[in-house]
Amino acid sequence: MALSKGDDFPIHQTAEPVAYAGTDRNFYDRYFFNGYAPDGGGFFAIAFGVYPHLDVVDAHFNVIRDGVQHCVHASREAGMERMDLSCGPITIEIVEPLNVLKVSVGDHEGISAELTFTGRHFPIEEPRFTHRTGPRVLLDCTRMTQNGRWTGWIEVDGERQELATGTMGTRDRSWGVRPIGAPDAQPIPGQAMPSFFWQWTPINFPSGSLFFHVNNDTLGNTWNTRAAWALEGASADVLSEGAGSMRTRLSSGTRWPSGGSTVSLALPGGPEEITFEPLGRFQMKGLGYTHPDWRHGMYHGALKVEREDIVLDGLGPLALDNIHVQIPVAVTSDGEEGIGVFEQLIIGPFAPLGLSEFIDGAG
Repeated sequence: MALSKGDDFPIHQTAEPVAYAGTDRNFYDRYFFNGYAPDGGGFFAIAFGVYPHLDVVDAHFNVIRDGVQHCVHASREAGMERMDLSCGPITIEIVEPLNVLKVSVGDHEGISAELTFTGRHFPIEEPRFTHRTGPRVLLDCTRMTQNGRWTGWIEVDGERQELATGTMGTRDRSWGVRPIGAPDAQPIPGQAMPSFFWQWTPINFPSGSLFFHVNNDTLGNTWNTRAAWALEGASADVLSEGAGSMRTRLSSGTRWPSGGSTVSLALPGGPEEITFEPLGRFQMKGLGYTHPDWRHGMYHGALKVEREDIVLDGLGPLALDNIHVQIPVAVTSDGEEGIGVFEQLIIGPFAPLGLSEFIDGAG
């Protein structure tokens, strides 16, 4: 039987029950959130993924305190039910679609949270991401992105902290096809070295929200990019879209962004140039990205929940599971100060930054 709770809602896209999501085994449906205090401290993040063809759900909650990234990882069998947004202790509640969502983390080995996100504007729909490696589709997905404000609390090992007044962050929802679960063991002819270049910079200014992202090939040619500006309370019909270009600096011996990176923008109503200065570092492996054990969509049995504590100082910057980062950043533009994140993932050669190997560091 394939019927599920979703079939009682008018959301069907094909003549099949909602449990069936096309034919590509790499189809996924995903939530992501991050948040940070006005000074960039107290960084936290949440991820929740549904993988219909693998019949798996997984979720992650992370918070940074005193230089340690505390993580809860969870995975369960989906049972072909896509409307159950719970996985172990982690639950997402859609209070008001496209505006208010609640994240709950029941206590697991001393970590718990109750958090509510309220959007600052209508979500941005980013251009469809379609990317092939030779004949094989690597990405084919849509993503919406939204900045917002957080309220609530987080507890770690008996120390409960209310979120600071003015805590902001970003959420996104993406769905489609990307590599998930066990990797394909069969190589692609003619593709000697995998490569991927990604930068994403959602920023909260007092006057509005700025978004810029770019995907480039190994020579620096852009295959997907967008800049967008949303004033406080902006509805869908007043969002502003344009273009931008990034001048990136890397910390020596790493593939992590350093201070002084800038974005130049052609964006009606938005800033013309912004400059980033790092306030910390968040390892995306805490949410399953490039994680050696908690890769998205991997099967861990009926239910598995695990705590992990990552000491941020001393991590090897060129280990494969450490190169994908979000850097909390202070941002300046035309005298206005903002705060946000600079996410970066560079795998393989990238000529504009002098990277020539699968993973080598900046000179």
